[in-house]
This record gives sequence, C-alpha cells and structure tokens, in this order.
Amino acid sequence: MTTRPILIIPEPKLRTISEPIAKIDSEVRKLVEDMFETMYDAPGIGLAAIQVGEQRRVVTIDVAREGEDKKPVALINPEIIAASQEMSVYSEGCLSIPEFYEEVERPARVTVRFLDIEGQTREVEAQGLFATCVQHEIDHLNGVLFIDHISKLKRDRVVKKFAKQARRAAPL
Repeated sequence: MTTRPILIIPEPKLRTISEPIAKIDSEVRKLVEDMFETMYDAPGIGLAAIQVGEQRRVVTIDVAREGEDKKPVALINPEIIAASQEMSVYSEGCLSIPEFYEEVERPARVTVRFLDIEGQTREVEAQGLFATCVQHEIDHLNGVLFIDHISKLKRDRVVKKFAKQARRAAPL
C-alpha cells in the first residue's frame, strides 16, 4: 500500500468528471488499497480517486468513529438512485480543502448502487453521516466540490484564499 499525495484546490483536475471502471482488476484493487491508506493517513472519512489524481469512478469511505472497529467501504461506479425529500445539515470538510468546514444541506437518506471490490452489484440505503459522505464523494466524481453547495460569497472567499496559497507555494 502506498500513501498518495492529495490534490488541493484550485487544482483543475478536481473539476473533471471521472471515468467509469470497465473491469475490476489488480490495478483497480491497488488503487482502492492506496486510497484507504491515504484516507486513513490524512485522516479523513472519505476519498474519491480524483483527489489522488486518478480520473476514475472509485470512492473509499469509513465513517467509524475513533475507538470503533474500522468499517471500510469501497464503491466503484457509484450512483445515487433515490434520495429522500427529508434534508439534513452537516458541517462538511474536505481533504482537498484542508481546514475549511461549512454546513451543507443534503438529502438525509440516499440509495446508492455500486460495484464492490469483487465486481458484485450492490445497493445500500445510506443515512446520517454515511449518506452525507456518500453524496460528498460522488459529487467529487462529477467535478463538484462541497463548497459549490454554500453561498457564492463564502465559496469565493475560500477559493481566493487557496489560490493565493498555491501562488505562494509555486516555484518561481
């Protein structure tokens, strides 16, 4: 397993739409292993492949709390097939937007269809933090960031801050 660098905004790749996985092979399994290693190391509760520079529809999630056994879930080609009318609000953060958190409203429950690491089609009804995390990570696969769900003023402010940091860090 390898820890991979996580892309930070304003990296343009984060705005691209990821490609579906046609076949689950050793390369995809290695990507999933690396993503879990990277996610746990960060530490985070979710990671989309595009965040490590891979434009593929793969997501890793583990919403187990500290002290609980790990509950890793890999979702390949995930799609939301149903969403509740009921909404919930969570304070979200993102490994690609470090140390920035903001409340985001999303459906409280979603049904997600995906392939597991063995290539089996699965459906799961997600609720609570898991539902929020699934929606957040699927957004990444579609080039959408959680800051796209907040006010334009707040979004512009955080984008400007990270663009400035990126300019300072860039070699001359």
